[in-house]
Amino acid sequence: MDALIKTIRPGKSPEAKQPDNRPAELDPAEFLAAAVRADQPRPSRAEAEQAVHTLLAYIGENPAREGLLDTPRRVVEAFDELYQGYHQCPAEVLDRTFGETAGYDDFVLVRDIEFTSQCEHHMMPFYGKAHIAYTPVERVVGLSKLARLTDIFARRLQTQEHLTAQIAAAIDEILKPRGVAVVIEAEHTCMSVRGVAKHGAMTFTSRFTGMFRDNPAEQARFLSMVRGSQR
Repeated sequence: MDALIKTIRPGKSPEAKQPDNRPAELDPAEFLAAAVRADQPRPSRAEAEQAVHTLLAYIGENPAREGLLDTPRRVVEAFDELYQGYHQCPAEVLDRTFGETAGYDDFVLVRDIEFTSQCEHHMMPFYGKAHIAYTPVERVVGLSKLARLTDIFARRLQTQEHLTAQIAAAIDEILKPRGVAVVIEAEHTCMSVRGVAKHGAMTFTSRFTGMFRDNPAEQARFLSMVRGSQR
């Protein structure tokens, strides 16, 4: 099903009726710039490491034992890597395009883009694959850029629904294609290793814009090509 995201643009009521029942748009500020501003106040590295020290003590560990002496530093370094997407600009990734397409007018599909993200509810990993297609207008973007775009959004605290919508919205806004299709399939460890503990349960989300939303045949063709990778 389509990932439905409530509008957060100023002046629009969340309850406002969508005239064509299409998903509300995301605020472009979510995907046109880095999420962290240079002037944004942030705790120091020492304060972050002290927070990890506190959590170790909270679970009943002894932070002073040999095996844990360096753990606060390592955890903060891991956070720098896992959440680097906050410091990267999605618009810059899609900024460079190429016009030598020989009149190509069909959609471009990159499937099986592996990613790992972190659930914003429990800060536990969810991981899987993204399948992304867009129908260009005269110019195309480098194929690796779609994978990089996925990583930027994935390396932030996320829900799968929001991740799906952000990828589609960024491509739609920056490349101005005739349509965008995004399908994400993922396993959530907050569901597989805790709570109901259902290992192997997969969650699927999708978002379609333009011709993929308005033309059922194109949407079906995209989904057929995606499913072909799973046989």
